[in-house]
Amino acid sequence: MSLDGKVALVAGASRGIGADIAKYLARSGAKVAVCARTEEVKDPRLPGTIHSVTQEIKDEGGDAVAIVLNMRDPQSIKDAVAKVVDHFGRLDILVNNAAIFVPGNLETVKENHIDLSLEVNVRSYILTMREVVPHMRKAGGGHILNISSRGAIPLGPGPYTDEQKKRGGDIFYGGEKSMLEHFSQRMAAMYQDEGISVNVLSPEGRVATAGNMFASNDRDNPDTNFETADDMGQAAVWICEQPADKYTGQSAYDKDLLNKAGIELKGPFH
Repeated sequence: MSLDGKVALVAGASRGIGADIAKYLARSGAKVAVCARTEEVKDPRLPGTIHSVTQEIKDEGGDAVAIVLNMRDPQSIKDAVAKVVDHFGRLDILVNNAAIFVPGNLETVKENHIDLSLEVNVRSYILTMREVVPHMRKAGGGHILNISSRGAIPLGPGPYTDEQKKRGGDIFYGGEKSMLEHFSQRMAAMYQDEGISVNVLSPEGRVATAGNMFASNDRDNPDTNFETADDMGQAAVWICEQPADKYTGQSAYDKDLLNKAGIELKGPFH
């Protein structure tokens, strides 16, 4: 199944995994709406904007448009989806990639940071899915791809080893991703008969993107030797090429999926 003529909205696409998925979708023939908040670089540790990614796609001969999207703002989500449909005339693919980590532990985390984490990592995915479904239904079907993480895998029963107790990551992120994977499968079952797939894709390991390296990066002398998420990009394309009623409700890992599909692994590369 070709992606020629398909329209994709990629959220969180100004850099990192989202940007790379947007580029791979465009290389496979899709028209891409590059969506995120960032219109200008304000921190040297976070290079990349919706405009720079859009220009890269156009320079390669692809079709893309930059659209501002604040995943914390329900109205911004509605407006962004409407702008995509107004610009391209349809919407076939949604990639939910936006994510945030908040500092602290259970006793020190600020209440506004709890709200922020839930709004970006959970609520925004639900709202974008809700907005795109009517347009996918009108287009005769579509693909929703929610980006997750190995952090979604629970520790299992205790008592725990020292390594398990020190398991890295944000205190909410893994639990939020677990909820997302459960919700994605529920929505996959709900929309299967309408030809709308809902799948989850995760990198098998850490990808050293700007966002992933942000906390440890030196603002005055930043390391910008970031990795590109080539395996995530290839895997996203493969999923969106499958018949929506045949491949849905899956929680896949990029390298494992590509190996099973017989596709050569490319990365991540610096």
